[in-house]
Amino acid sequence: MSYFLALDGGGTKTDYLLADERRELARVRSGTIKRMRTDADSAAQNLDAALHELTALSGVDMQAVTRTCIGTAGQSVPLVADWLRSAFAARVAGELVLVGDVEIALDAAFPGEPGVVVLAGTGSNVAGRGVDGRVLTSGGWGPALSDQGSGHRIGLQALRALFLAIDEGRPTLLAEAVPAFWKLDSLDALVGYANALPAPDFSQLTSAVLRCAEAGDAVAASVLRREGEELGYLVRLLLRRLQAAAAHTAPPPVAFAGSILENVAPVREALVADIEREFPGIAVRRGVVDPLQGALWRARKGHPS
Repeated sequence: MSYFLALDGGGTKTDYLLADERRELARVRSGTIKRMRTDADSAAQNLDAALHELTALSGVDMQAVTRTCIGTAGQSVPLVADWLRSAFAARVAGELVLVGDVEIALDAAFPGEPGVVVLAGTGSNVAGRGVDGRVLTSGGWGPALSDQGSGHRIGLQALRALFLAIDEGRPTLLAEAVPAFWKLDSLDALVGYANALPAPDFSQLTSAVLRCAEAGDAVAASVLRREGEELGYLVRLLLRRLQAAAAHTAPPPVAFAGSILENVAPVREALVADIEREFPGIAVRRGVVDPLQGALWRARKGHPS
């Protein structure tokens, strides 16, 4: 019997799936093991707890694993990749396949087939596979450089929009909602908190921004719409590249993954509208895909990164 381990390593959480050749055996979730987002001790504790729980639920020892596939953002960054390779070599038997988080989402939606997947959670990225099998990406350069439509960008841009609205003398529900979310007693306290080093996790603010937008706040609604449109622009750039590489073909279908595109409807709606303005009639799949299924597909197939 062969056993396969699949991981989706996000910025705030990590999901694990253990399976054999035919069926799933156990799923668990831990805190992040991504070294850009946490220290080595915390990452190791999260990993050890998850692997122990997988064994407890399935009865499968980690030394019986044939192959592991990890999908995570920043997989090409030595801090991330080196720690993962070392940590898994010490804890889990078998081959390790390390790929990007958008690649496992792409495989979950279109295993081995042409298509585009848009991923937006704590961060964001876009990946597409052409008819020639090549995978192209746009965005995904990290929170300081891109991450359009992500939780991080939504929180950060909402803060900027809030203080611009104050300068303009415009009312916004964000002025009360954001300090309340972080349990701060004033806007002055918010200024200090938002500018602290290390910075707070701006992605946490997404739920507060969404509530304000749903209550009719124009400032919050504008932030969500703009982030969806900026992410849509990345999708359109990638679709152009895929079409240029395969002349006279229709644009491939688009699928979504990640908590923002699952739960923040204004971002998703603005994204889809932006794509359809340039590519009317493009096939857009409903719902979101489960990236763990893509990681499991790679683990079973042994597809290299």
